[in-house]
Amino acid sequence: MAFDDPETPLIAATTIPQVRLAGSVDDAMLANFHGQLAALEPGTDPIVVELQTLGGDAEIGRRLALEVGLAEGRLRPRRLLFLGKTTVFSAGVTMMAGFPREDRFLAPDAVLLIHCRQLQKTLTIEAPLRAAKLQAQQILSEIENGLRVETEGFEALIAGSDVTIDELIEKAAHNWYVPAHEALERGLIAGVV
Repeated sequence: MAFDDPETPLIAATTIPQVRLAGSVDDAMLANFHGQLAALEPGTDPIVVELQTLGGDAEIGRRLALEVGLAEGRLRPRRLLFLGKTTVFSAGVTMMAGFPREDRFLAPDAVLLIHCRQLQKTLTIEAPLRAAKLQAQQILSEIENGLRVETEGFEALIAGSDVTIDELIEKAAHNWYVPAHEALERGLIAGVV
């Protein structure tokens, strides 16, 4: 399948993925991704990366998105294509955002779950006021950094789509489940296969 021929689809329902990832987005998935990429033979055809996940570690999702870009640079002229199947939730969507919109595809049964980053922390302050203020500022800095990272990921996800950042933030605050056909209609992906 040559990706430079406009009459040849980049990906079809019969395409066999060269990289298959399923389960929790975690250190094991990251290692699995690296191992499968390293085992690929040289060539010119696109590399299809299949993902099914209920989510996992947001930071590993970010790392996988980064690794997609780095792998594309190493594997040229090969192109990495994303194929989401059944569930692409949470950190899986973060990984998907590492692929350009024109290289993202979903199976007909796939559903994306997009939500805002979460913070789960209990803060007990029993200290002099200056020390208490410092502890509160550290938590606020953590939240501000998380919001910056969230916005960067959301912007990568919606690039080239008709979804605005304000709409995404509003919907993601309440868990936005996006079926494959809606993801295509909104321009979040290139196709349903």
